[in-house]
Amino acid sequence: METIRVSTPEDISAQRELWSLCFGDDGAYVDNFYRTYYRPDRVLVLEEGGQVRAMTAWFDTRFVIPGQASVPTAYLYAVATHPRCQGRGLAGALLAWADQHLGELGMEAVSTVPAQPSLHRFFARNGFQECFTHSQRTVVPREDGPGAGGLSLVPLSPRQYAALREERLKGRAHITLDEEALAYQAGASALCPGGGLYALTTPCGPAAVCTEGMENGQLLVKEFLAPPGVEEQGEQALFPLLPRWSGILRCPGDAVLFGMVKWLSPKGQAGWDGSQTAYLGLAFD
Repeated sequence: METIRVSTPEDISAQRELWSLCFGDDGAYVDNFYRTYYRPDRVLVLEEGGQVRAMTAWFDTRFVIPGQASVPTAYLYAVATHPRCQGRGLAGALLAWADQHLGELGMEAVSTVPAQPSLHRFFARNGFQECFTHSQRTVVPREDGPGAGGLSLVPLSPRQYAALREERLKGRAHITLDEEALAYQAGASALCPGGGLYALTTPCGPAAVCTEGMENGQLLVKEFLAPPGVEEQGEQALFPLLPRWSGILRCPGDAVLFGMVKWLSPKGQAGWDGSQTAYLGLAFD
C-alpha cells in the first residue's frame, strides 16, 4: 500500500539512508541539513509497505518578478527514490502530491534544480519548465594583476548576506533565500576551510560572495554578485583572499541551464513571461 504524507521525526533514519544512497553525500553534509533547517513538515515522504521509499525536502522561498509580483515558491530539494524502487513512478506520484499539499499551504509555484542533466527531462514530464540560469566559468589570475588591491573579504551572518544578496539582485528576476536557508548554506560552506558567506569590499560597494568546498578540497565561488564596473577587479582580488580557490566562479547569466519551475496557480504565473530566464543561484546542488 502506498501512502504519501508529511514526514515525522521517526522517518529521519530512513531519510538519511535515501539521501546517502541517491546523492552520496557524507554524514557531515547531511547532518548540517538536520541541524540547521530540518523540520518534519519540511520533508514529504512516500511510504510503501511501511517503508519510506521516496522523499523530498522543501525550502520556503519567493520568486521575485520585478515590476510584477513576489510569488510564494517552494524550492524542492533532495528529491530521492530508493534505487531498488526507481522506474516505478514513485517520484512522480510524490511530486503530484507535493503540488497539492504545497498549494494548500499558499505556494503558487515550485522550483527545483535537477541533480544531473538527464533529470531535466524527468521534471519536464512532470510539468516543470526551464527557467533558472547562471554563468559558470574558470577565472585565471593575471600576471600583472593588482592582488587584492586594497579589497577585503568580510564574513557575514546569514541575515546580513540575505540583505546584501537582495540589494545586488534588485531589478533581476530571482529566487530569494531567507535567513534559515542561508544558515543551511553557511553550514555547508563551513565544511571546507575558507568556505563561507562574505562581503567583498569594492570602490563601488560590497559584492556578495558565497564559497563552498568541492570534492578536491578546493573552493568553488558558488555565487558572486558584484556591483557594475568592478566585476573583473573583484574576481582577481579573490585569488589572494581565497588561497584555496579553484578559480571556478558562478554569477548571473544565461550560459548554463540550472533550475526549473512549475506554476501551481494562474495568479502566480500571470506576471511571468516563460520565454525569459531568472536567477536561482544558491541552490544546494
